[in-house]
Amino acid sequence: MKRLFVAALTSLLCATGVAWSQSAAVPSTGDGTLGGYRHLEPGMPPVIIHPTVESAKQARRSSSTSGGNLYYHGGTSDGAAGTIGVETAPKIYLVFWGSQWKNNDPSGEAAILEKFLPGAAGSSWLNTVTQYCQGVNSGTYFCNGAGTAAGNKTGEYVAFWYDNASKAPSRPRQSQIAAEAVRAAAHFGNTSTTSNGSTQYVIATATGNNSNGFGTQYCAYHSSTTSSYGDVAYTNLPYITDAGASCGANFNGLGPDAGITIVEGHEAAETITDQFPSGGWLDSSGYEIGDKCAWISSGQGASANVTFSTGTFPVQSLWSDAFNSDLGGCVLSY
Repeated sequence: MKRLFVAALTSLLCATGVAWSQSAAVPSTGDGTLGGYRHLEPGMPPVIIHPTVESAKQARRSSSTSGGNLYYHGGTSDGAAGTIGVETAPKIYLVFWGSQWKNNDPSGEAAILEKFLPGAAGSSWLNTVTQYCQGVNSGTYFCNGAGTAAGNKTGEYVAFWYDNASKAPSRPRQSQIAAEAVRAAAHFGNTSTTSNGSTQYVIATATGNNSNGFGTQYCAYHSSTTSSYGDVAYTNLPYITDAGASCGANFNGLGPDAGITIVEGHEAAETITDQFPSGGWLDSSGYEIGDKCAWISSGQGASANVTFSTGTFPVQSLWSDAFNSDLGGCVLSY
């Protein structure tokens, strides 16, 4: 990836204990962070992980969640697509990867995701992303109408694809998930840099077929990869209920399937506001719009059921720089 302001962010992350290096440790259960940068596979770009419930609880107990408001990190140069920091006209594609999905969805996760994503698009819950923008100076905290804002309109969820003609790897590596995202771009006809300049691919794996580290080291992650179609942004979305309470089952009394939409909503919002990590919006600790509000169980910003046009779904809050007279905070609508 061609990344701007890499040196500055590397120094910042190291100073806050989230080292960006090939030797950066993958988090263990309850590692006491709210997510952030990790290297999972040699030779691949870093990912930004979604923390487990245990990790988020530990971080809040130790007060290691500060980082202030989100600010712009200058964007990522992406050829004909220009400098990308946020998704100004988001397009979300959902991929159910592998023949392991055939007649094998005990929690009904596919149907839940297929209803949740179109409902979330254009909602007041996701509207928090629109206060963040690109085309402004690195270090900007408030766009105030400058630049081009991140988008949030109905119709952002475009389509799903069951890529199930053959098995997916039993424990897919990051490079394999990235390659599947590129195959999805080809399948959906997004074969140019510009067509991927505001697009994300959600790569969902079947039950029992998740990446190593799921449920103990992370609940999901998002990243990007280079290709002949330009830079391609993607989410690794495991079969969330396989992890039980570690990734949201019955979180805040929201039901056994709560983690499915809490986790995917988190990743969708983060990709919209930081499409090619880390050119978009992060705080001084390297946390994104979803990390800062992950797994809040009480008080302002606690995860809750929210009603969309397609039904009612559990979601987490998202960080709003504008909340509380621009001091920032976690909100469920904007």
